[in-house]
Amino acid sequence: MRKFFLISGLLSVAGVSFATNGDNLIGVSPASRGMGGIGVGMPVGPTDTIFRNPAWMSYYKGFNLSFGGILFMPHVKGKSNVTPMGPINPPAEATSDAKVFVVPEVGIVHQINDKLTFGIGAFGVSGMGVDYRNKDPRLANMHTTLQFMRVIPALAYKVNDAISLSGALHLAYGSLDMGANMCQPFTTNCWNAGGGQSQTYGIGAQVGIAYNMGDFVFAGLTYQSPVEMKYKRVFDSNGDGRFEDLKLTQPQEFAFGVGVKPMQNFKIGMDIRWINWKNAKGYKEFQWKDQWVIGIGGEYKPTEKLALRAGYNYGKSPIRGGSKNLMNANNIPNFDATFSDFNVAYFNLIGFPAVAEQHITLGLGYEFTKTFSVDIAYKHAFEKTVTATDNMGFGFVVQGKNAQDALSLGLNWKF
Repeated sequence: MRKFFLISGLLSVAGVSFATNGDNLIGVSPASRGMGGIGVGMPVGPTDTIFRNPAWMSYYKGFNLSFGGILFMPHVKGKSNVTPMGPINPPAEATSDAKVFVVPEVGIVHQINDKLTFGIGAFGVSGMGVDYRNKDPRLANMHTTLQFMRVIPALAYKVNDAISLSGALHLAYGSLDMGANMCQPFTTNCWNAGGGQSQTYGIGAQVGIAYNMGDFVFAGLTYQSPVEMKYKRVFDSNGDGRFEDLKLTQPQEFAFGVGVKPMQNFKIGMDIRWINWKNAKGYKEFQWKDQWVIGIGGEYKPTEKLALRAGYNYGKSPIRGGSKNLMNANNIPNFDATFSDFNVAYFNLIGFPAVAEQHITLGLGYEFTKTFSVDIAYKHAFEKTVTATDNMGFGFVVQGKNAQDALSLGLNWKF
């Protein structure tokens, strides 16, 4: 299993920057991503069911295999006038050099018998990062990479024609690398991140239920537990040369969805997800807020072989701007030095600007044969800007901007 994690991790290319709902993808398969990331309340494809709501695996017959990936093209900008002695204007402004990345996905869903279905998938599901090396020093020479993937074995049990139940394990692999070099304003604390890439593992669980009324009305509910992770020797918060650990728990999620299929060739659905950032270790101390995410998507089939898809996804940024306290002290798990609210905002907006909110999606699927089909999807996240200032009138400003384009491709076989 360890070798499987490492091989899968290598597929995801170091330097990931694909934050969408916080640092989570809106969906993993092109079918879901073309429909706003839905999949909790109605089935949108075998592979995505493993990740979004495994209870829908019971909807699919036989043996299903999918393989594909996502080409991410983030457009991230940082702005800062912060120096240890005070603000220097005009602010430095630069575009992150982390611009193109690949994220893999593979899944198998196999119907064991009329009641029981097994699935297993490996997905890059979370990540973020920037690269401001060789830019203005007011951007702290910041370069960060967080990669997070899940290997998910799951079982679904069909109680009757209407109801299915599921349970899944989430075997997680995480990789974190942080680089920065800057002294905090009006203090002797200096960041000296750059302890090298840290890899770690974790485990979580998921349960789900799916309701199908005559292939006309659909509903689903799922809960995903938090996954505790500890990245070793990644950050020197006070410049003493000793790199400290960082606890960063991927948060728990509740999700509910509904769907309707009024015609044989048309279906539409909506999912609502609650992501509990503010109680997750690490994210809590970095002052991330909870998210309510809404995804809406539909599929229309003008012919038996062709499927056209569209969707919309919205989740308010978990990172907030505004006036920040410059002189108070916050403790980050395992960090020796304390961070003021303003320094937390600086680290979020320059190092991990997961601020994208609104996404539109398009997709299509085509069945070449009864056993082989292809799905593609396009996602655009509109540019979102978050700005923080100090609360004491010194004129400190820090800002993060994030926009994204992404293309997804999936190859599907069923037998």
